[in-house]
Amino acid sequence: MTLPRERPPFVADECTQLVGWLDMQRAIVQWKCEGLSEEDAHRPVLPASPLMTVAGVLSHLRWVEHCWFEVLFMGRSAAGNPQFDEEAEEDADMFADGVPTARLLDDYERQCRLSNEIIAAHSLDDVGRHPGFRSAQASLRWMVIHMVEETARHAGHLDAIRELLDGEKGYF
Repeated sequence: MTLPRERPPFVADECTQLVGWLDMQRAIVQWKCEGLSEEDAHRPVLPASPLMTVAGVLSHLRWVEHCWFEVLFMGRSAAGNPQFDEEAEEDADMFADGVPTARLLDDYERQCRLSNEIIAAHSLDDVGRHPGFRSAQASLRWMVIHMVEETARHAGHLDAIRELLDGEKGYF
């Protein structure tokens, strides 16, 4: 699922525009991974943030998509998502040592596709269904906007990481 790095249409319904902005940020995340060696994708460049690697950010974004759309919105099981594992180390969703970048990208793309299917099948006014988490009380609209913010913030991290790794930079 290689997404185009294009802004959504100026005139469209709200869902098309919101998902369009989210897909554009997802495409930027994918782009920041292109051409990186496995070593560089897993190499930390920020001394105080050793998990903030390209691979770590990809892993995190995959689990955040799962968290908001499958668990909190749909009410599905949180099993397997390190964000919900109370015994896991802090930031365990960013652990990606030994996981090939291609697999991380595939997992992320698969999760994004599923998130888009969930969004397409519901009204933006629908609220989450998971009874065990206060955040599930948010509307789907709120969750999509949050994911635009979350993904864009991490795309910015990836932009800085990539420039530190090999000098590559750019927004589009």
